[in-house]
Amino acid sequence: MKAGIHPDYKEVKVVCACGETFVTRSTRKNIHLDICSKCHPFFTGKQKIVDAEGRVEKFKKKYAKK
Repeated sequence: MKAGIHPDYKEVKVVCACGETFVTRSTRKNIHLDICSKCHPFFTGKQKIVDAEGRVEKFKKKYAKK
C-alpha cells in the first residue's frame, strides 16, 4: 500500500435511536443511527411503520370497508 493516501480508521461508538450502542471502525468521529439491527423490523420480526406525514392513516381511512 502506498503511504499517505489512505484515510485514518479509528474506533468509533455507534449510537442508535433505540439506545443500542456498539463499537466499529470508521473515518467519521461519531455515528448516530435511526434504526439498527436490534430494532429493524426485518431482524426483529415485528412490523413497525415509520410514518411522519400521516400517509398510512390516510390510506387506511380512504380504503376502509364501510
